[in-house]
Amino acid sequence: MNEQFALDLGRQALVLTLKISFPLLCVALVVGVTISILQAVTQIQEMTLTFVPKIIAIIIATVFFMPWIINQMTTFAKAMFGAMPAT
Repeated sequence: MNEQFALDLGRQALVLTLKISFPLLCVALVVGVTISILQAVTQIQEMTLTFVPKIIAIIIATVFFMPWIINQMTTFAKAMFGAMPAT
């Protein structure tokens, strides 16, 4: 294993991490902004109000996106182990 292979593998792992986390982070962002707008409109200033809807939304999004996430991870793992030089 040379340095270029290790750097390329690390870059691919970081890109995969960003790719996998993007849908879940988008769901959290949309739910958070929606709850913040509702709090501003109704003047409810409860700081913990955003946590429960965000947690529920992230759990639902995780269940929804889990087949895609698993597919992305297994594809990466197959490519990673297939590309390793034989020593």
